[in-house]
Amino acid sequence: MFNRVILIGNLTKDPEVRYTQGGTPVTTMRLAVTSKYKQGDETKDDTLFIDSVVFGRQAETCGQYLSKGSPVLVEGRLRERRWEQEGVQKSKMEVVANSVRFMPRKDAARSSQAESFGTSESAPPDEITDVEPF
Repeated sequence: MFNRVILIGNLTKDPEVRYTQGGTPVTTMRLAVTSKYKQGDETKDDTLFIDSVVFGRQAETCGQYLSKGSPVLVEGRLRERRWEQEGVQKSKMEVVANSVRFMPRKDAARSSQAESFGTSESAPPDEITDVEPF
């Protein structure tokens, strides 16, 4: 069997860090993952809200450095959690993360590009000489 998930999305709220009775850090995060598709001539968005759980040192790092709106790449496996609430069986799918990578914010990426070009805009320079490496 193969169970692997890779998601890129933005956090919908600040990560919640808790600790198990044994002292292991556990962080829960909710990602908004948007896919675009065409319907006729119109482009539409389909957004999924997916919970993710991170354990160990990486859980503490996520809780310390991530916040609502942070873009992340989460790699892990799907898990179904089941419980009973008021006599009703409930379940939910979530991603148990093996790896969480912090992604640059769109506005931060644009400003770093602008700084590297020496302008306040994100457009490359008009002229490129043989001296420049690209």
